[in-house]
Amino acid sequence: MFGRAPKKSDNTKYYEILGVPNTASQDDLKKAYRKAAIKNHPDKGGDPEKFKELAQAYEVLSDPEKRQIYDEYGEDALKEGMGGGGGGHDPFDIFQSFFGGSPFGGGGSSSRGRRQRRGEDVIHPLKVSLEDLYNGTSKKLSLSRNVICSKCTGKGSKSGVSMKCSGCQGSGMKVSIRHLGPSMIQQMQQPCNECKGTGETIDDKDRCPQCKGEKVVPEKKVLEVHVEKGMQNGQKITFPGEADEAPDTVTGDIVFVLQQKEHPKFKRKGDDIFYEHTLNLTEALCGFQFILTHLDNRQLLIKSLPGEVVKPDQFKAINDEGMPMYQRPFMKGKLYIHFSVDFPESLSPEQSKVLETVLPARPSTQITDMELDECEETTLHDVNIEEEMRRKQQQQAQEAYDEDDDDDMHGGAQKVQCAQQ
Repeated sequence: MFGRAPKKSDNTKYYEILGVPNTASQDDLKKAYRKAAIKNHPDKGGDPEKFKELAQAYEVLSDPEKRQIYDEYGEDALKEGMGGGGGGHDPFDIFQSFFGGSPFGGGGSSSRGRRQRRGEDVIHPLKVSLEDLYNGTSKKLSLSRNVICSKCTGKGSKSGVSMKCSGCQGSGMKVSIRHLGPSMIQQMQQPCNECKGTGETIDDKDRCPQCKGEKVVPEKKVLEVHVEKGMQNGQKITFPGEADEAPDTVTGDIVFVLQQKEHPKFKRKGDDIFYEHTLNLTEALCGFQFILTHLDNRQLLIKSLPGEVVKPDQFKAINDEGMPMYQRPFMKGKLYIHFSVDFPESLSPEQSKVLETVLPARPSTQITDMELDECEETTLHDVNIEEEMRRKQQQQAQEAYDEDDDDDMHGGAQKVQCAQQ
């Protein structure tokens, strides 16, 4: 008696969960599962349901027989029993079998109580220019990291066997005592130097020839860091699970922290850009125009309106010429131009007379000869006001210090007098 063929059902869901096409190779599946599983691992704060779905999808698609059934008949066929079922294993066991070893002490559900240790994140500063943050850029960086030895799968030995360290009795830590003085001791705990804190040792003859018993080997890797438009100074770009690997450890992340270099002309404040420009007195009074080269090398013509006078320390703004907004690069802040006016050092009598004919008249208040006779002459001189105020503050601080010294001396004399009486 022939059984009827199962009804065809959805056969794309597992590929979508892993983010790969249905033509993906086994290597593509491994890479996709590895990246997504590390990112969504519950011990790293990931979504447990997503982690479970990833394990289920990878379990099916990594098995050629189950994958063929899934591709032909879909998910329901696996649930009905064809190919031994689908997704019935513990997602943590699948994760551990993929990475080698079981950090939960044997892989059974009864040992799930111990949480897996997480490796440290590796932080790298990444210097970027303001142009990089305005236009976006990609930087390729070559990094060296440790990866699990492929020959011994992180065991460190050819036989896969290790012994308890006799120096620390398998604890990985040693306690040392320092004598600081009579009846004083200091107790310190530090990693065992014999086993490097692992709690186990490997016989010299049994050491893995590839990693020499270290369980990990160095690997060079090139990471391409995408700096998006509008990113900020101090913003982090994270590569999950790309830090140093170690046995029984969830691999940490590599984190790049953007450090913006100072720009000689532009200053950034949030989504806005500030630009300093100095006009001479003629430009400020009679009009100006100049070309501003923007951060993307566009040439902007900046000019005043007819008859407009620009005052010292005045700001003007151009809409939509500031920084692109992060993840909304089609929207931009403002470009602010801060104007300074460079006045001439002096004018000749002739220049003063010519200017007086075109400038607004002097105030109408006149000083009489009698008032002049009663006035005292003064002389104006240039000062650096910041330097003057700083000098005065130092002088006041010194005077206050001297007064304190005088009070101490007088007070001491009075105390001596009282003691003599």
